[in-house]
Formats: sequence, C-alpha cells, structure tokens
Amino acid sequence: MRAQAVAGGLPAGPGVINLCERRALFIIGFRAALIRGQTTYLPASRAPGVVSDVLGAYPGSTCIDDARVLDAFASATSPAVPPTAPLGDVPPALVAALAFTSGTTGVPQQHRKTWRALLASSAFNAAAVRAALPDAVRGLIPWIVATVPPQHLYGFETSVLLPLIGGMAVHAGRPLFPADVADALAQVPEPRILVTTPVHLRALLESTQRFPEIALVISATAPLQAELAGAVETRLATRVLEMFGSTETCVIATRQTVRESAWTSYPGVTLEPGEKQTLVRAPWFEEPASLQDILEVQSDGRFHLRGRNADMIEVAGKRASLSELTERLRALDGVLDAEVFQLDAPPGGGGGGGVRRVAALVVAPGRRAEDLAAAYAGRVDPAFLPRPLVLVESLPRNELGKLPRAKLLAALRSHHAEDGGH
Repeated sequence: MRAQAVAGGLPAGPGVINLCERRALFIIGFRAALIRGQTTYLPASRAPGVVSDVLGAYPGSTCIDDARVLDAFASATSPAVPPTAPLGDVPPALVAALAFTSGTTGVPQQHRKTWRALLASSAFNAAAVRAALPDAVRGLIPWIVATVPPQHLYGFETSVLLPLIGGMAVHAGRPLFPADVADALAQVPEPRILVTTPVHLRALLESTQRFPEIALVISATAPLQAELAGAVETRLATRVLEMFGSTETCVIATRQTVRESAWTSYPGVTLEPGEKQTLVRAPWFEEPASLQDILEVQSDGRFHLRGRNADMIEVAGKRASLSELTERLRALDGVLDAEVFQLDAPPGGGGGGGVRRVAALVVAPGRRAEDLAAAYAGRVDPAFLPRPLVLVESLPRNELGKLPRAKLLAALRSHHAEDGGH
C-alpha cells in the first residue's frame, strides 16, 4: 500500500504540512498521516513564512511534498485516484486536520477537525452531491475535477474526503485555465463533477472553450450570484450546487442557486443568529462555532445570508455592505471585475476625523476612471464613493479567487508609486 510506504518514512511528531501539488499524492500523504496518528496542518497559505510559523508552533512536525511522497514508492503515475474503502481503523477522536483562518481580520486562529467530525460532515456532503446529480447517473461513481487546491478546506472536503469517505473518485491534477479544465474533464469518465469557485466559473463562461458533459458543478468560497449560476447551467448544460461553510464549521448547508435563494442546513445543524454573528451547533462539533456571517433563519429552518459583520462599514454615520457596493460597481457597463474596500484611517486623523474612506480597483478595458466614477455616483450614497477609483489590468486574487486586504492595499500603493504619488 502506497500510503503505508509513505507513513513508514514519516518521522515521529505531532503532524505534517502536506504541500503536495498533485492531488493523488496529497491524498496518499494524508492517509499516511492518519496511519501514523498524526495531524495534517492546513495553513491559510503555502508561503514559506506561513509554513515556517506553523512548523515553529508544532515542534517535531514535518513537511511533505510531491518529491517526498514519490520517493516512497515508484508507481504513482495514474492521472486519477479511484474511490477507496472507508478508513475504519482511524480513532474517531484523532485530530485529523488543523485548519487555520486567513487572518484577514486578525491573528490566524486554528480550528481542530477530529476524524469523527470529518466523517459526519463528509457523509452529508456526499449525500448532498448525490442528491443533486441527475437521476440517470445517481447510482454511478462520480468523478471529481477540482480547480481548488487540496490544502484549502473547501478543496480538502470535496476533492480529498469525498474520494476517501464518500465513494467518489477524483482527477489527480488541479487545472486552472479553461483549456486545462476541459482536458482534465475529458480524462475522467462520466458522471463528471466540477468543483470550483465563482471566479473560475466567470473565466469558463468568458472563454470559447468547449467542455465535455458535466453532471454537476459545485461552487463555494464566495457568494454565487443567481445570474452567474444560471449562465453556467445554460452554457454547460449542467446543474449548479452551492455549498455554504467556513474554516470554523466545514460545509453545513447547500442550495441549488438557480432555483432557490435560501440555504438548507444539514440535519442536526442549529443556528442562533445575532446582530453581529451567528452561533452554529452540530452533534459532531467539539464546541459551538461562532461565525461573522449575519443570517436570517426562516420558520422552516432554512436561512438567508444577509452579509458579514466584517463586511459592514460605517462612513459619516452611514452603514453599507462592501459586497453590495462591489456588486453595484461590477454591474456598470464595461466592468469585467472590481472590488470596493475600506482604507486605513489616516494617521492622527489626517484632518478628516479618522474617517476611513473606501477605494476601488476596477478592471474595465477601454473605460475611463472618471466616467466610471460618474456612473457609479448615481448608484450609491456619496459617502461611499471610492476615493480613489483605480483602473488595473487585473485584481490581485489568490489561488481561490479571493482578494486579501493586504494585496488590495499593496496594489493601490503600487499604482500610486507608478503614478508619481498622485
């Protein structure tokens, strides 16, 4: 067994950071850690400094990558990983994974994932996926192609745990560009499932690439607009299933975005919404989880996402949602992508009473910044007009399509430097 060979080469220690790029090798490395009774750490980033911090926090831990896993055996050449039997010999109380928040709102925090909890949430994920598949293929083995990395919790749940626990199979690679996605899909049999993000879906729609038949598209990491989901279903002749989860909770709810606006929680999940956060409980949680999401729960138990506490800003005594401001900017003619974000308060108040203005980065080839600003002025309160609104060739998205605040501020500083500080 390949995982046994890798496990034999792991040093004694509390855990491993699995940096494998090839999904097949990541899965083997994860199984090896389970065999050794070790925790797999899932840092928010694979940047050397972040990895070094985790290793420093857990002395005796080690890193594994593609080369190290391949060195343990010589037969890992298949482009796909078939479904495997459930791992019944793993202690339920083992902390199988330790996921870290991105730290965008403070110091990164760790979140324990016991094997018992992963088994429970994965069973619900598998059931939700199978229920969303067309009737004609529901009894077959689904094959997953994922554009998201296995190190991220969403990718870990869908492209690592579903093959290990949910009786599914997965393509070994991580395609990014439309042609690569099409090629990966063509390498696996039907029914095919594409696991991706809203940003990747927009790129697929904008391309002229033809894709093999896709039974289901799964999306997460950012809210998926119903219009985009509908366009995906039409263009790819498929269904779209959106997953709702977090680093704190794993996936806890799903919806078919084209047909419903409300989310359906997994059985046993209870939500206690508050003004600034929501408390989530589930039988497989070690303790209740606190989310920054603002939810509105219906009488039937389903819920709507109304925003995030961290997403709400106040300027001149007025409140607004950054995500809503961003969507209004993206809706302008000629805008391909955009992001509205709040600047830091000027040092010492800066003569403005410490008011934190908003700024915007916009991708809009052929448009002028002043024209976009004028068009946007008719859609938002003057307090939330971006100052500045900067045209860029592309937004500094990370591998999941997210826009870390630090990268947005760095891009803005870079523009000012190129513009002579004006």
